[in-house]
Amino acid sequence: MNISDQEIKQLEDVASQVRRDIVRMVHSATCGHPGGSLGCTDYLVALYFKLMNRKPGFDMDGIGEDLFFLSNGHVSPLFYSILSRSGYFPTSEMPGFRKLGSILQGHPTTHVPGVRMASGSLGQGLSVAIGAALTKKYNNDPSIVFSLHGDGELQEGQNWEAALFAPHHKVDNLIACIDYNGQQIDGPTEKIMSLGNLKAKFEAFNWEVIEEPKGNDMRSVVEVILKAKALTGKGRPVCILLTTQMGYGIDFMMGSHKWHGVAPNDEQLALALAQLPETLGDY
Repeated sequence: MNISDQEIKQLEDVASQVRRDIVRMVHSATCGHPGGSLGCTDYLVALYFKLMNRKPGFDMDGIGEDLFFLSNGHVSPLFYSILSRSGYFPTSEMPGFRKLGSILQGHPTTHVPGVRMASGSLGQGLSVAIGAALTKKYNNDPSIVFSLHGDGELQEGQNWEAALFAPHHKVDNLIACIDYNGQQIDGPTEKIMSLGNLKAKFEAFNWEVIEEPKGNDMRSVVEVILKAKALTGKGRPVCILLTTQMGYGIDFMMGSHKWHGVAPNDEQLALALAQLPETLGDY
């Protein structure tokens, strides 16, 4: 698939609007997780607006279409913006983020159209994605299952049980992406609990692994997803190690764990929005 410069620009415009949504939601709720949400925006924009095969509307079974599972559920403002902007529910729901009575709670639940698993507890998403991918294989459904994980959540042991299971059972219709920003809530991952050589680890578990150091460059993100898709169906699951910057797009948030779970105040919101062009219309 050849992606034109115009298509890349369109995706970049969507990403800018999604980042505006993220900081506005978190500011309004006075709580939430802007850092990781901003960092992996480009990946989800590329998936939902270009590369994932989706049917109109929402069917929980997802037969005959690609599926996505969010494991690091604290990046919910990103996921909600993506789902709303891609047509799953009206943008008028976004101001309710983390407010009493809203469907858009702090971590996604299946009350939200487009959400197929609740993801409050970290480390569970890979297991669920494997189950969905196996179901597709049993049903002779050629669609792909995508999942997204924070690098910090790889400190949870369940991930590695799942990582052993998938290649053993030839779950080769699965693409797991690691948001490799090197940060978690208490500090750098290297300081909290070193992950070592993730590429070597996944390869030792018999995964196909692709590294992409430019995880906030839209063309690079699109190309690495296309490479991953080309590796499916060949007997092994696929892992993308996507290097991103926490807080990407807002200069005072970038690269620091301090914005993992902190809401901007009024002045900071204004500074953030000034750096992010409005392209689709604020909610």
